[in-house]
Amino acid sequence: MDNALAIHRLHFAFTVTFHYIFPQLTMGLALLLVVLKTMALRTGNEHYNQAARFWAKIFAINFAMGVVTGIPMEFQFGTNWARFSKAAGGVIGQTLAMEGMFSFFLESTFLGLFIYGEERLGPRLHRFSSVCVFLGSWLSGYFIIATDAWMQHPVGYTTGPDGAIYLSSLANLLTNPWILWQYTHNMIAAVVTASFVMSAVGAFYILARNSVVFGQTFVRIGVISGAIATILLLFPTGDQQGKMIALNQPVTLAAMEGLFNAENGAPLALIGQPDTERGRLDNALTIPKMLSFLTYQRWEAEIKGLNDFPRDQWPDNIPLLYFSYHIMVGLGTLLIALTVLSAILLKFGRLYGNRPMLWILMLAFPFPYIATTAGWMTAELGRQPWLIYGLMRTSEGTSARVSAGSGVFTLLGFLGLYALLGVLFLFLIWREVEHGPEPVTE
Repeated sequence: MDNALAIHRLHFAFTVTFHYIFPQLTMGLALLLVVLKTMALRTGNEHYNQAARFWAKIFAINFAMGVVTGIPMEFQFGTNWARFSKAAGGVIGQTLAMEGMFSFFLESTFLGLFIYGEERLGPRLHRFSSVCVFLGSWLSGYFIIATDAWMQHPVGYTTGPDGAIYLSSLANLLTNPWILWQYTHNMIAAVVTASFVMSAVGAFYILARNSVVFGQTFVRIGVISGAIATILLLFPTGDQQGKMIALNQPVTLAAMEGLFNAENGAPLALIGQPDTERGRLDNALTIPKMLSFLTYQRWEAEIKGLNDFPRDQWPDNIPLLYFSYHIMVGLGTLLIALTVLSAILLKFGRLYGNRPMLWILMLAFPFPYIATTAGWMTAELGRQPWLIYGLMRTSEGTSARVSAGSGVFTLLGFLGLYALLGVLFLFLIWREVEHGPEPVTE
C-alpha cells in the first residue's frame, strides 16, 4: 500500500474512532432522558427529575466533546480525501449539510432549554424539550448513516463525463435500502452503550453506599433497557444487516467468516485464524451448515467464498476484518447474557444485594464501546478496497498533494491534542459522578 494512502487511512480511522466515543453515549442517553422525564411526569416523583438533571450534565459533556472532535473529522474530507470530496461532494454534501443545519441545531437548541429552562418551561414543556433533544440526536445519526450507507450501496446518482458523481434523486439517497438496518442497528447499539454506562454508575453508587436510591434507579433502567436493546441488536437488526451484506457485498461476507471456497451448507466460524496465503481458516471451530441457514434459511444453501472473486476485489486486510467482526459478535453475545441474567435477578428482587453482579455491571461498561468500534471497523474494512462501493477505489480518493510526512505530522498533533481532551473528559465525568445527583428535597 502507498505510504501516503496508509497514513491518510490511519489518520481518519483514529479521528473517527475517538470521535464516536462521545455521540454513541449521547444518542443512547437521549432516549433514556426521555424515559426519566416521562416517569417524572407520570408519577409526580421529583426523584426522577433529579435523576434526569444528573444525566443531563453527563449528556452535555459528551455532546460538547462530540462537537469538538467531530468538526476536524469533517474537515478531513477536504484535507486528506480531496479527490473523493471533489468527485462525490455533490452527493454526500447534501446529507452532511442537512445533519448540521437540521439535526444539530435542533439538538443543541433544545439541549440548552432542557438544561437551563426547567423552571420556566414547566413539567410538560420540559419533557417536550427532552423529546426534541432525542429527535435531534437520532436525526443526526440518520443523516450520518445515510452518508455511509451511500458509500456502501450507492443509489440515486449519475456520473458526469468529467468523472464527477451527481445526485439525481434526494429521495433515493434518503431512502437507500441499506439505511434501514444499518441505522437501527447502530442506534440500538448506542442505547446499549448508554444502558451499560447508566448501570455502571448505578452499581458504583450501590457498592459505595452513596446515593443508593438513585443507584437502584440507574441500575433498574439500565438493565431493562439494556436487555431489550441487546436482543434487538441480534434480531432483527443484526440478522437483517448481515443479509444485506450477503446480498450486496458477498465478498465481504466471505471475508468476515474466513470462508475461502464456496460451500453448499457453509459452516459458521466461531473461532479461527484466516490464512490468506494458503487460503484457509486455521484452528477453526465451526458449526456445520449454520452460516447457510442464517443467511438464506436453507441448510444446503450455497455461500460463495473469497476464491470466487478476483483477488483485487478482496478486502485488503482480511484478518483484521475477520477479528473485528468476531469481537463484535462475541461481545454482543456476552452483553445479551449479562443483561438478561441481570434482568432475571432484578425481577426476583435479588440484583441490588448481589455484590458480584454489581461489580460485573460496574466493570462491564467498556464492552459496548469496544463492540461498537469493532462493528464500525467491520463495516468500513468490509467495504474495501472501495471508498464508494463499485465506483471509486480507496486509493483514488486521497489528497494527491498531501505527502505521507505531512499526514504523520498532523496525526501526531491530533494524538497529542486528543490525549489532552480525553484526560479533560475523564476529569469532568468523574467530577460529576463523584458529586452525584442532588438529593430530593421535600
